[in-house]
Amino acid sequence: MIRIVIAEDQQMLRGAFKSLLSFEEDMEVVAEAEDGEAAWEAIMRLKPDVCLLDIEIPGLTGLEMAERLKRSENPAKVMIVTTFARPGYLQKAMDLKLEGYLLKDEPIEFLIDAIRRVMGGDRVISKDLAEVLFLNEDNPLTERETEVLRLSHAGRTTREIAETLYLTEGTVRNYLSLAIQKLEVETRQQATERAKERGWI
Repeated sequence: MIRIVIAEDQQMLRGAFKSLLSFEEDMEVVAEAEDGEAAWEAIMRLKPDVCLLDIEIPGLTGLEMAERLKRSENPAKVMIVTTFARPGYLQKAMDLKLEGYLLKDEPIEFLIDAIRRVMGGDRVISKDLAEVLFLNEDNPLTERETEVLRLSHAGRTTREIAETLYLTEGTVRNYLSLAIQKLEVETRQQATERAKERGWI
């Protein structure tokens, strides 16, 4: 029996996944969670075979959970199931050597087959993502520029970012200016939006 934990914040979709997978004789959904912290607790407690993780989920994101799992050498197979075909997200998943990266608009039969293939040792990626990976842009941002943009995206002011990162406000403005130049946009908001769109923050 393939034991599965589902982490998905959309209740209707989470329920649909659970119902449809439960019809399969060789699969059992042992837990479902609407946020990352609850999903992580369930994974640690139940030790499933497969974790189906959404990326943009409250608390721990799907990729953050995946990174923790790989670091802890947990044997669970990790499959990202998302609406986002962002190059940065996909590259991160590839770097973590995740077993699956599927788009939510795939037929349920594809997901079911993918789970079995992953349990058999394969890696499964939605076909539409192959081109995204091939065209992937390198992230031009430094780690510090990324941190500054991430905090800016969260609505922090220049002063708040400076206090959080123990920098001067002038230094924060310099990092924002560099990020704006590298991303070839004109404003701080456009920079955060472009970085988010690419999956870099």
